[in-house]
Amino acid sequence: MVTQQTAQPEDATVLTDIAFRSKAHWGYSSEFMEACRHELVVTCQDCESGLIGVVREDGKLAGFYQLAGTPPKGKLDDLFVDPAHIGKGLGGTLFRAALEHARRLGFTILSIHSDPHAEAFYLHMGATKIGELPSGSIPGRTLPLLEIRL
Repeated sequence: MVTQQTAQPEDATVLTDIAFRSKAHWGYSSEFMEACRHELVVTCQDCESGLIGVVREDGKLAGFYQLAGTPPKGKLDDLFVDPAHIGKGLGGTLFRAALEHARRLGFTILSIHSDPHAEAFYLHMGATKIGELPSGSIPGRTLPLLEIRL
């Protein structure tokens, strides 16, 4: 059974692990993963913000999203699915939950700084590519910049 809820501080370590393993799922080198580790850390304070939603399958954390910004414009900071659940629909469930959460908070537009491997997913979910931006971890690397209007 899949359930959705807001993250709790005690979820931080597991969410960080999910983010790291989910990113690594795409075959990135260990050097690449270490370079972007700081971007994948979820803190207890992040979990207390009310901006992280999680899904659990049979009681176990299976994925999460994180919102950021000040309405009306925000950002989908993270959306990660545990690799054991990739391809089973949880990404779509999380994305729809993130959009609904963002609407409740008063956001009308979300930007998405996408991993290149996730770009097709976001486009399929209704986002539009509006450009590219530099990676926060890897000099010279660019990332797709997408947005979705709510």
